[in-house]
Amino acid sequence: MSRSARIRVAVFFFVSGFGFSTWASRIPTIQQELHLNEAQLGAVLFALPIGLLLTIPVTGVLLGRFDSRKILLAGAVLFNIMLSLVGFAAHSWQLVIALFFFGSSRNFLNISANAQSIGVQALYDRSIIASFHAIWSIAGFGGAALGSVMVSFHISPGWHFLFTGVALTGLSIYAYPGSISQQPVQKRQEERRPWFSFPDKTLLKFGLISFASMACEGTMYDWSGIYFRKAVHASREIATLGFVVYMVAMTLGRLTGDRLANRFGIKNMLTWSGVLICSGLMLASLFPNPFVAGMGFMLTGFGVSCVIPMVFSMAGRSAGMSSGTAIASVSMVGYLGFLMVPPLVGSLAEWAGLRWAFALIALFGASITALVQRLIHDRDHRPFTVLQKS
Repeated sequence: MSRSARIRVAVFFFVSGFGFSTWASRIPTIQQELHLNEAQLGAVLFALPIGLLLTIPVTGVLLGRFDSRKILLAGAVLFNIMLSLVGFAAHSWQLVIALFFFGSSRNFLNISANAQSIGVQALYDRSIIASFHAIWSIAGFGGAALGSVMVSFHISPGWHFLFTGVALTGLSIYAYPGSISQQPVQKRQEERRPWFSFPDKTLLKFGLISFASMACEGTMYDWSGIYFRKAVHASREIATLGFVVYMVAMTLGRLTGDRLANRFGIKNMLTWSGVLICSGLMLASLFPNPFVAGMGFMLTGFGVSCVIPMVFSMAGRSAGMSSGTAIASVSMVGYLGFLMVPPLVGSLAEWAGLRWAFALIALFGASITALVQRLIHDRDHRPFTVLQKS
């Protein structure tokens, strides 16, 4: 039962990672086909995170009222439909609308998948939560690889996305029967809550840790290549490797994260994650040469890798609300870091230089370690105890 549920839920993480990287792999092609300059493309791309952020409260409400597996399947189907439509956008305004709903459906899929992963985790006496996010990262590599093949064969994004969407929908329908039934918390436990609320005092600490981690993650997605080009003065080929090193380290960290959590405990994992993020970004900012900066990006990738899955695991066990509602509440704060901080890096770089900007972002890693030390051991947060292998 537990093994089957783990595999079926992992399929939905695969669907999310593969579908999102499929879209990301064809952004240059879509930019060229729609004749968008960089400023226009940036404005268009902003529709996706806006759609994601605005529907987090809706997702929280739905998961507080319905079984998460129903939201999971609906989110997966909508996600793949919107992926297909994105590829056939013929005008920028059509792409904006499609990306808005693509982000919204991705939100339904991701938060419900994380709620499901917590349900599967409850079936085990050891940590397995990071493995789901490792599947997402591996699927991301797969989607990017397929995108490269499609580009080399001059396949249009429309047909590429349609083929991928149909295949991923089939996978989702196959995996659905093996997902976990999660009935929401009874209304009497939540009747005093508004239709959506930010994290309470206990969950707020989890939200702030998520904010710090996703701020660093978003910075690496948006600025790692630029940092290697402009601060490290690397060639275009080497600059690309900076991001690859980060992604490989993040994937390896997620593949080994559960084993480390079982041995050392989640609190220790989060503490050292903050140390690695801070050390990695500071190393890259203090010694801007390809080898040392690459080592710094590798440390950052390892540091970021398990923060979100571990925090979601703890937040999902909060008393008084369903795991999906708790994750949605924490995600709202976390995604603010993902959206707000990377643009500020540009302003900081313009004012003080890109190296100083990365050095300041390193402080988010230090804040993770500081916040973890303030977390309280209580009966609602058993993941803080060191998990021993049975």
